[in-house]
Amino acid sequence: MTEVEFAFRDSPHPFVALSESEDCRFELGKMVPRTDDSYSEYFNVTRTDPERILDAAESVDSVDASLIREYDDGGLVEFVVSAGCPAVALAEHGALPRDVRGVEGIGHILAEIPPAYDSADVVERFLSEHPTADLTAKRETDAVTPIFTRSVLDELLDECLTDRQQEVLRTAFEMGYYEWPRQTTGKAVAERLGISSATFSEHIHAAERKLLGALIDD
Repeated sequence: MTEVEFAFRDSPHPFVALSESEDCRFELGKMVPRTDDSYSEYFNVTRTDPERILDAAESVDSVDASLIREYDDGGLVEFVVSAGCPAVALAEHGALPRDVRGVEGIGHILAEIPPAYDSADVVERFLSEHPTADLTAKRETDAVTPIFTRSVLDELLDECLTDRQQEVLRTAFEMGYYEWPRQTTGKAVAERLGISSATFSEHIHAAERKLLGALIDD
């Protein structure tokens, strides 16, 4: 797998342009092709009122925006894109966008190019279509790509687990409970948390069951 990274300014797409004008942050959670040759892009937007994003996006002809969910410091926004988005351009050339962000008017895209595609050709075609973009990195990798972005993972944890279950899970992980062989015991983790072994067992199994359920359902 070839991994490439791009940085660019002056893109009319909202995830770049509005990250500067609204002083906010965009992070792509999921991109889904539609039957009419357009794409649905689901962006987590933070540090702003998402209604301001919807109002500003109305001036972009190739984008239809809607609010999916509102958070305390932002929201989940859907952009239906027919043209112009650099992430869509990469996908159509065969690359797999894995990390797409807009911060302070600068767009960042990390993408993977499968072996079936000529990575040099994909990069050349993309840069010819987006001349303001810069190729900032290109490397060969066989690393496993996380199935969730950081923001999506944080949202999943907050939705699925109670604060106590998150604390128990993190403490167990940090103490080596999930290493093989185990570096600690459930009793030791329970003592660190100031709870009984039975309570630790209840919390850890509930947290594991909820996370596995979310992954399998997804």
